[in-house]
Amino acid sequence: MTIAVYGAGGIGCYVGGRLVAGGAEVVFVGRQRVGDELAAHGLHLTDYLGADLQVDGLRFATSAEAVADAELVLVTVKSAATEGAADELAGVLKPGAVVVSFQNGVRNGDVLRERLPEQLVLSGMVPFNVLNKGAGAFHQGTAGALDVQEHVALTPYVEAFERAGLPLQQHADILAVQWAKLLLNLNNPVNALSDLPLRDQLSQRAYRRCLAAAQDETLKLLRLKGIRPAQLTALPPERMPAVLRLPDFLFRRLASKMLAVDPYARSSMWEDLQAGRRTEIDYLNGEVVRLAESLGRTAPVNAKLVELIRAEETGPRRAWTGAELLRELQL
Repeated sequence: MTIAVYGAGGIGCYVGGRLVAGGAEVVFVGRQRVGDELAAHGLHLTDYLGADLQVDGLRFATSAEAVADAELVLVTVKSAATEGAADELAGVLKPGAVVVSFQNGVRNGDVLRERLPEQLVLSGMVPFNVLNKGAGAFHQGTAGALDVQEHVALTPYVEAFERAGLPLQQHADILAVQWAKLLLNLNNPVNALSDLPLRDQLSQRAYRRCLAAAQDETLKLLRLKGIRPAQLTALPPERMPAVLRLPDFLFRRLASKMLAVDPYARSSMWEDLQAGRRTEIDYLNGEVVRLAESLGRTAPVNAKLVELIRAEETGPRRAWTGAELLRELQL
């Protein structure tokens, strides 16, 4: 069985590389720049538990035609590229192929499903952080299995993901899982604006208060919509904002697992800004703004974070202190 990774960026290279290391046959599709990098250096994968894997001899292509024979396609492109990816895949995928969206946000599966009516499209989510260290090196900095919409069609692939050390955790209600992950990802712009590693940023109460405000705003809107996010951490999502607001010494005592983060770990949004790429802010905090609009409400905290990241994308970068960011969010 051939597995294709469509979008060989940080997540795509890491997940696909782990599958190859576990013995799976994988074809990667991505930009020529990435292909040249992997040809020169191979794929070097590490994680927070001490794994250290060198994966060479990868099958890499720059055209969608390379996935024509794939039975399973993992879509890992940035959310803004989903429509284009779907249109490219529609022209080459065989009917009945299984397509899994391992992307941020909550709507990418629907976008793919609409454009790929002859394939089985499942929504998924990657809960862990992957840092692109350059020269073909990718590092998993946080814990988590791969979350995916439950379906019997995944059965033939379960063993391959187990061997890769990335077990598939299947869910009947994937939307609840996606919103739970999005609640955690509301920290992405806070981390990017802080210009700090995740552990250092989360150690400071002022930054945590910014995240708590964004989560509070989102949780209220989800209740109005009738969506109850899944519990992905030791704390239920509804309790998270109160814990985030605790003084540092209490937070360290009660939420030590949140700080048990690899010192290399940073948000993907920070990485995008460093590389001069457009971020996924529209599909994270921007998704909250859209939810509010659909309910006839507003989401001022998340809207401001969208505005600040947009300014960082087009203007000079700056490192915000927690106090400065709190004031900007009018908290």
